[in-house]
Amino acid sequence: MSKAIVLNEKFERASEIELPKEFAEVNSSNLYLYVKSYLASMRANTAKTKSKGEVRGGGKKPWSQKGKGGARSGSNRSPIWVGGGIAHGPKNNRNYFQKVNKKQKRLALEYALHEKAENGALFIVDSLNVDSGKTKDAANIVKTLKLRDVLVVKELIDEKSFYAFRNLSNAYLVEPNELNAYLVTAYHSVVIEKTVLQNLTKEG
Repeated sequence: MSKAIVLNEKFERASEIELPKEFAEVNSSNLYLYVKSYLASMRANTAKTKSKGEVRGGGKKPWSQKGKGGARSGSNRSPIWVGGGIAHGPKNNRNYFQKVNKKQKRLALEYALHEKAENGALFIVDSLNVDSGKTKDAANIVKTLKLRDVLVVKELIDEKSFYAFRNLSNAYLVEPNELNAYLVTAYHSVVIEKTVLQNLTKEG
């Protein structure tokens, strides 16, 4: 059974807490499908090329059909001409949406948290507030934990904590409604408030 690391007020390792055994029993394919869907939804879908009919010009036949001794040509906007249209190029009308139902999203998040706990990268704190609002104090928290980069999950983000974390390149602060399996997997470690984790286990 996977265990999360419990931190004290000084962000030192105090104890461990077991995650629900159901987290470890989740099929990993749920995480794969969710991450695949999430990345697909982030695609800009802006790539667009013009076909022969969309390129400006090319109304006049370049040369006579016969008598030249070369291949016939009907338009200088043909894909085989420089400056012509693009054959079978990308269009911006493609739909990249991949459906993942609500249960799969929850299972993906549970499995992602289980993986973090297995790797010793899931940390639990009673509360995480940076009352000074200073970035250096938030950076010291990350430094104390010796983390490469971290996803911080707070029950409610206060103004001071928001200002403290917003300029850190190796930390990202979110509330429970923003938490998802992709974010958990994208960061090396996760620091989560105890109440948030308790609510997640209740939902599970």
